[in-house]
Amino acid sequence: MMKSLYSGVSGLRNHQTKMDVIGNNIANVNTSGYKSQRTTFRDLFYQTTSSPSEGSGNMGGTNASQVGYGAKIGSIDTINTISGYSPTDKATDLYINGEGYFAVKNSSDEIRYTRLGALNFDSEGNLVDINGSKVYGENGATALTSSTTAPTETIKIDLDLYNNITINPDGTISAFNTTAKKIETVGQITVAVIDNNDALVAEGNSYYSAGNNAGDITYAVAGINSGSLITGGLEMSNVDLAKEFSDMIITQRGFQANSKIISVADEMLQELVNLKR
Repeated sequence: MMKSLYSGVSGLRNHQTKMDVIGNNIANVNTSGYKSQRTTFRDLFYQTTSSPSEGSGNMGGTNASQVGYGAKIGSIDTINTISGYSPTDKATDLYINGEGYFAVKNSSDEIRYTRLGALNFDSEGNLVDINGSKVYGENGATALTSSTTAPTETIKIDLDLYNNITINPDGTISAFNTTAKKIETVGQITVAVIDNNDALVAEGNSYYSAGNNAGDITYAVAGINSGSLITGGLEMSNVDLAKEFSDMIITQRGFQANSKIISVADEMLQELVNLKR
């Protein structure tokens, strides 16, 4: 069987996967906090038909002769560039103006990280995201400091006692105490800073989990070794539509070229079969 058939098949599979990634990027062009992905290829196995030789006497050296067997997916990477601010005019929508992630506790009590700061207070006063996961931080006037220890406390406010809630750039939450008739600090949002953002594992629902290669994770005050918080807006998707459409055309042509390899190899095999006639 002709090796080019296997090479063509591997090329079709790779370009199909790349098109899947492109399609997912375009589908999420308006998904707040979404980070686009890119696909890379790498060559596969080589059969050495002639080994290299060193020159000796009056003869020069020769180079190796090798036949390749196609390509495979090298990586599917997340592009963690920080995107722009999209105003929403909702006081509990937060944009991290720089590095960092919101840390939340999902329904399985696992820590997840997200750039999507679409937050709200539920009926019990818990600060939650759009999935209902509770946001990690400190309650009351406890001073938040940098720590590499995973947070254990989520933010909860007594809504019967406090109103006019405001979230400040450093993540502190101020509210008016209706009994004491004064403004008090009732909590502070934690911002997680991760050594290697590229090692985060996408979990869906705008969540990431920390992979084994993530390095140290520091939970700190917003604006200290991380971006400060800006209220009333969310982070836009960092998908570049012009680039995605260009990649789509290149991927389509690559798929067509590999399809042609298979067609031509099949025709050549047909010619061999016809030699018997």
